[in-house]
Amino acid sequence: MSVLEVPPDSHPLVHVAAAVVLYLHIGAGTVGLLAGAAAFAFRKGSRRHRLAGNVFVVAMLVMSAIGATVAPFLPTPERASVIAGVLTFYLVLSSWTTVRRKPGQIGAFDYSLLLTSLAVVGTSAYLMNLAAQSQTGKLDGQPVAAFVMFILIGSLAAVGDLRLILKRGVSGAMRLARHLWRMTVAYFIAANALFLGQPQVFPKALQGWLFLPALLILGLLLYWLGHVGYGALRRRGRARVPAATPPRA
Repeated sequence: MSVLEVPPDSHPLVHVAAAVVLYLHIGAGTVGLLAGAAAFAFRKGSRRHRLAGNVFVVAMLVMSAIGATVAPFLPTPERASVIAGVLTFYLVLSSWTTVRRKPGQIGAFDYSLLLTSLAVVGTSAYLMNLAAQSQTGKLDGQPVAAFVMFILIGSLAAVGDLRLILKRGVSGAMRLARHLWRMTVAYFIAANALFLGQPQVFPKALQGWLFLPALLILGLLLYWLGHVGYGALRRRGRARVPAATPPRA
């Protein structure tokens, strides 16, 4: 997010409010990234993992809500940041509710999630078209590829939301996978916003390596999804093995 600017002759409270919003956005993003790293490090299901996850959720919701709300009113509006903020907020919230709610349970909230994911896809497609038609191939400084990424993530999320509604909820490995990939992709978006979106805040010696955090996060996502899938297959295989019949006397 660009630096918030207000007219020099504005009321002092306006300047204070702008500074508070900016530093709250930066602070929440920093806490969210650190909490997300801690959640990856701690054993899944442990008390420390749940604590780090709760901190991550609150911080990411605050950070993404501010980003999505403020981005249209910057000196140079950033429409891609609006989509990124809404998508991140949606992913974190839907992931959190997946594990907070009892397995196999849905409500009106899940229908609103589906509408949100579809809105992200439709808006991203429209903005992608604007970027493709521009002389620079960019929109508000963002290339077409950025909007393609939003479309792909939003489409995958919409399919998951529709499946959840049609199946009247998810449970077991599917429930865990839904929680896992949504949290991790939200973390991926936030990390990219810092490392790739704000390279100037890092020393020049590191700027050529700022793609590594994104690769690491994607690697962790693939590892844990594979781990969850493998665990589900093993449990299914054990369930199919008939119990041994005791020998007759």
